[in-house]
Amino acid sequence: MSNRPLPPQEPLDSFGANIFPAQDHPNAARILAAVIATISWFAFVAQTDITIGRLLSRGGGVLDGLERLSMYLTNLTILLGALCFTSLALSLKTPLSRFFRQPSVVSAIVTYLAFVGIAYNLLLRRLWTPTGFHALVNESLHTVVPLLAIVYWIFFVPVFQASLRKSLLWLVYPLGYLFVTLWRGALSGFYPYPFINVSTLGYPRVIVNSSLLFAGFLALMALFIVVNRSGKPAFLRR
Repeated sequence: MSNRPLPPQEPLDSFGANIFPAQDHPNAARILAAVIATISWFAFVAQTDITIGRLLSRGGGVLDGLERLSMYLTNLTILLGALCFTSLALSLKTPLSRFFRQPSVVSAIVTYLAFVGIAYNLLLRRLWTPTGFHALVNESLHTVVPLLAIVYWIFFVPVFQASLRKSLLWLVYPLGYLFVTLWRGALSGFYPYPFINVSTLGYPRVIVNSSLLFAGFLALMALFIVVNRSGKPAFLRR
C-alpha cells in the first residue's frame, strides 16, 4: 500500500474540475452517469405511463395519474436522480446543472436513492410480485439505479466539506415528503405506503413507523458522511 495522500476537499461549485479520484477516469465517470441517467429516465417515464394508465382504467384522468405518481417517494427520487445524473453526464453550464453537480447535492441524492432501494427491498418487496415489463421497471427503480448510483458515488464524487448545516439540509427532502404525504392523505384518504397509512394504523403507530424510518435514514446519511470524511481511503490503495 502506498503513502498516496488523500484528495483535497473540493469547494461546492467545482465539480467536474477535479473528479474523484483526481481525474484518473473522467470518461468512465461521464459514461456511467449517462447510463444511470438513461435508466432513470426510462424507469420514470415507464412508471408514469403505468400509473396514468391504471388511473384511466379506473375512470380517472391524466391529472389524477400525475397526482398519484407524485405521491410515491420512489418516483420523486428517481426523477431527482435522472436530473442529477443527466447534469453530470452533459456538464451543462446552466444554474440547474451546476446545482446538481455539487458534490454535496450528488451525495444527498445518492443517499436518497440508496434509502429508497433499501426500504423497498426490506419492507415492500414481499407485498407484490410484478412480472414482465412491470418487473423490469420495478427493478430499475428500486435496485439497478440505486446500486449504480452508489458505485458512481464511491469512485467518482469528490470529497466535500460536510458541515453540520449542509448535512441538516439533506433532511429537508425526506421530512418534507413525509409531512406533505400525510397532509395529502388526510385530504384524500390515500396513503402510498402501508406503514404510513393513518386510515388503518392510526397516527400513533404511523408516528412510530415514521420515526424508525427516519432513524434508518439518519444512519444511512451518517454512513455516507463518514465515508466522505475518511477520504474514501479503501479506493486510494494501489
